[in-house]
Amino acid sequence: MNAENPMREIYVDKVVVNIGVGEAGEELEKGIKILELVTKKKAVKTVAKVKLPTWGIRPGLPIGCKTTLRGKDALDFIALTLKARDNKIPKASFTNDGIFSYGIKEYLDVPGIKYDPNLGIRGFDVCVVLGRKGNRVKLRKYNISRVGKKHKISKDEAIKFAQEKLKAVVE
Repeated sequence: MNAENPMREIYVDKVVVNIGVGEAGEELEKGIKILELVTKKKAVKTVAKVKLPTWGIRPGLPIGCKTTLRGKDALDFIALTLKARDNKIPKASFTNDGIFSYGIKEYLDVPGIKYDPNLGIRGFDVCVVLGRKGNRVKLRKYNISRVGKKHKISKDEAIKFAQEKLKAVVE
């Protein structure tokens, strides 16, 4: 009996959808409405951590918004947004630790979304975090431990997962 080890199985841990606006005010509120329209989840504001005087950015200033999807919602959202990209993900979008990202140029490209003249045209970024059972040991508060080299997700494993499970074409 040559069964696959269930601890080595890769799954989608979470999907973070982000819009970077760069300033607070009306544009940020439009970004939040776009995220809530596309994901059907509540969006939160993100704040700057560093000071960039040339751009007028200081720590604590709201400059964008994001929402996090998990479980079935995450898988459905990935399938929907990959349709907007013709199921293509560039190979350069994959990192060495099981994360890949891609952008949607206009929220109108997502199937089933209608144009709202009050919101204008804006795109967003989709960041997909892959995981394995047992990754919790590095995130827990008590008795934190490291994940071994063989248990980490490599770039090749992430690409293979995207091709097989998500039906994506990696170029």
